[in-house]
Amino acid sequence: MYLFLLIFHIIISLLLIGAVLLQSGKGSSLSNIFGGGGMETVFGAETSIILNRMTSVLAIIFIVNSILLATLPGKLTTRSVLKEAVQKEQPAAPPVLPVIPEE
Repeated sequence: MYLFLLIFHIIISLLLIGAVLLQSGKGSSLSNIFGGGGMETVFGAETSIILNRMTSVLAIIFIVNSILLATLPGKLTTRSVLKEAVQKEQPAAPPVLPVIPEE
């Protein structure tokens, strides 16, 4: 389960990076002067709305998955490194000697 979420997290983060890089910046009108406006004509005028929604959905999925990855390992493991260290540090109980009744 944890490995699946980790792989899913990597895929979501790569998709989120791609979605952010595909969006045009605030100063895109200046780049259109030099012929950089081909992105809007290839993908259509609705590209910015679709990319904004896709980025929002991917960001929400990324945050929820991050929270799951942060909280899930505590529920999966029953082994505690601190408890093992405390048990090693505790001195062993002194051996109990048998009591010999006096006659």
